Amino acid sequence: MDRQKFYDAAKDRLETNIFYHSLALEACMLGLYDYFSANNLLDNNEPTREEWGIAGLIHDIDFSGDTKENHPLKTREVLSKYNLEINDTIQQIILSHDKRQGTAMDSKAKWSIYCADSLTGLIMAVAFVYPDRKLASVKVSSVTKRFLKEPKFAAGTRRDEVAECSLPEGLNLPLEKFIEICLTSMQGISSTLGL
Repeated sequence: MDRQKFYDAAKDRLETNIFYHSLALEACMLGLYDYFSANNLLDNNEPTREEWGIAGLIHDIDFSGDTKENHPLKTREVLSKYNLEINDTIQQIILSHDKRQGTAMDSKAKWSIYCADSLTGLIMAVAFVYPDRKLASVKVSSVTKRFLKEPKFAAGTRRDEVAECSLPEGLNLPLEKFIEICLTSMQGISSTLGL
């Protein structure tokens, strides 16, 4: 798969803020994959690193225009307009970021996209309140505090979904560790995100 072609399609299709969110989620997915891989926590049935990343990058590609109401069911339809295809594995990861689709949560990739999707916005919101508006200045403790103690901050964050990162049948990661992995991953692409 050619990431650049998926990147170009997402950039063409999405509003700027949704595109940046998609880049942030791709970074989180890759960071989570790397963490699990380095700690021998991936089962043999796990999708590849590339599949994790592409799923994060294009998970919202149909969250625009005439397909927005049917998101995330129209991913393949939108991609076909760019002469792009994804395999069933990536499709299932994408569908799992919306539990209403009833996708079996049978991989860390699916749990990762589901739990991290909403967290990216909270992390960006924390950066926005810092004087320099830079992700490099954001600390895990600041994100965790706003997550746990300030429910009105970034109120659109689906905190219940993010908190499911700690479920033993899911990622089995403490919230603070999950936030750390995602924050560090996003800091790694901060210049791309303009933060």
